[in-house]
Amino acid sequence: MNSVLERLNAGHHLALEDERVVFLGEDILDPYGGAFKVSRGLSTRYPERVLTTPISEAAIVGLANGLALRGLRPIVEIMFGDFVTLIADQLINQAAKFRWMYNDQVRVPLVVRAPMGGRRGYGPTHSQSLEKIFLGIPGLKTVAPNTLVDPAELLVSAVKDDDPVLFVEHKLLYTRPMLLPGLGELLDFEVSQTEGPYPACSLRSPVKPAGLTIATYGYNFELARAAALDLMMEHELFVELVVFTQLSPFHLDPLLESLSRTGRLLTVEEGGRTMGWGAEVLARCSERNPSLPATRVAALDLPIANARSLEEATLPGQADIVKAAMRLAGIA
Repeated sequence: MNSVLERLNAGHHLALEDERVVFLGEDILDPYGGAFKVSRGLSTRYPERVLTTPISEAAIVGLANGLALRGLRPIVEIMFGDFVTLIADQLINQAAKFRWMYNDQVRVPLVVRAPMGGRRGYGPTHSQSLEKIFLGIPGLKTVAPNTLVDPAELLVSAVKDDDPVLFVEHKLLYTRPMLLPGLGELLDFEVSQTEGPYPACSLRSPVKPAGLTIATYGYNFELARAAALDLMMEHELFVELVVFTQLSPFHLDPLLESLSRTGRLLTVEEGGRTMGWGAEVLARCSERNPSLPATRVAALDLPIANARSLEEATLPGQADIVKAAMRLAGIA
């Protein structure tokens, strides 16, 4: 069974079959193949369109913007997602705006891949989940792969998109195997998927109606799924999970459908709790139902330490999800 890393690598190979696609990044050439080995084999097969760059993230994305405006479809790898702070101007004030500034006469089909997330001891400047900075930017899509939806298909969809896409990859996902509905770790769930290039997945127990909905994305799904099984086996609390791949713009229909059955909402993310993805999801759902019981699980609003004990204390874990769910359901 393929891992997320293997599927992302396959997605690059598929995307580069289109001669308009170019791939830019730091240390992406063989034999090194990038910091997380996603680009392994690409420069050998496509030496003229896989280009290593200087250590200047703003320059890389600025160059990619120009290539996109000239009709190419660039993919950019930012070595660590923390460095998206260096490309904010190129993404927010340029790539996301050109289509609007020039009356729809130009498009910027750009994909920026960013490995995010902690739990590897990399410390405060190499462990963050900063995607919330880019949520809600007009003209920019934010997408996060998980183990339910083929990352290769997601990446190809992003490359085909005529608007810029920030493609957020949690580092712990790379070695995770893809999950198949009805098998292994998904044996206890019925899985459905929405249509479109960036589908959301819904997981329900076929045994008993659920008492709450957990909404999440990316690697957080791994924690939420483990928590859901714990809640079901140890506390007889059944939950539904809604797993998003497109984080922004917000399309919450599958979540609203789940909430119509469960009536309670718990959001789970690894970014800081304040002003996060979960806060916006809760706000939008509460606009539909002001009496909706809801809460969030997220990281503490602190820098992420190198020490494992401090990192674990800062980032949300399975136990935090279980406790929040039980309080929300009134059984804590």
